[in-house]
Amino acid sequence: MNFSGDLPLRAGNAPLSFDDNTAPVVLQLNGISKSFGSSHVLRDVSLKVHQGETVCLLGPSGCGKSTLLRCINWLEVPDGGTVHVSNQRMGVRDGSAHKMTDAELAHSRARIGMVFQHFALWPHLSVLHNVMEAPIHVLKRPRDEVRAEAESLLNRVGLADKMDAFPSRLSGGQKQRVGIARALAMKPDVLLFDEPTSALDPELVGEVLGVMRGLAEEGATMVIVTHEMEFARQVASRIVFMDAGEVIETGHPEQFFAAPQTQRAQQFLARFRAPHEARPW
Repeated sequence: MNFSGDLPLRAGNAPLSFDDNTAPVVLQLNGISKSFGSSHVLRDVSLKVHQGETVCLLGPSGCGKSTLLRCINWLEVPDGGTVHVSNQRMGVRDGSAHKMTDAELAHSRARIGMVFQHFALWPHLSVLHNVMEAPIHVLKRPRDEVRAEAESLLNRVGLADKMDAFPSRLSGGQKQRVGIARALAMKPDVLLFDEPTSALDPELVGEVLGVMRGLAEEGATMVIVTHEMEFARQVASRIVFMDAGEVIETGHPEQFFAAPQTQRAQQFLARFRAPHEARPW
């Protein structure tokens, strides 16, 4: 399945460079702010994600990364700022101050694939029908066509033998791969991953990261919240480092991991380095 049109594929682990910003902008955030009571979780966050980019959001727990993802698809309503996906505004009707109806919002969300930390599969549906449900009921696509694509996607994530199983019979890694297939079934413009491996046993992490690596190599547009530093270093086209609800630093992964520009990023990365490993900063 090709997610990137005529965009070039990555060679091996080499990330695509978007320094020239020539690819179309798929996701644009302008001045996103969000508070919960007196807690300011996001402070004026702006970000552009170009077609084919894999942007990894890094930062300490509680810095606002997951809230930012939820504001993108309007699971959390921002207090301020705007979100545009493929030049269409999320949550608010273009040209007005009126919020979208639930039906309008569901239609807008169809452009965004979300993979949750805790899987969020429907327990009463088989694996196959978990993947088929949204394309049939949200996109109103023909059942036979959706089924064929769902079977292909499950085969692609290595779960062809689990199509008739229910989520309760799957391992955590298998559940997360179903979640990825379900997100892909909507043919989204951008995929959001909210710490997709944090709820997994260590031995299951690799099977999920392997699927995500394949998507990156094919040019899928992705925004990934992760604590998997080596994965981010190898797969990301750009690192966005957040702290206290703000974007502190952004750059190519080789530059970010070798020579972070801010003291806060240096402190953060030091936690992930072995005691004997030399630090260039």
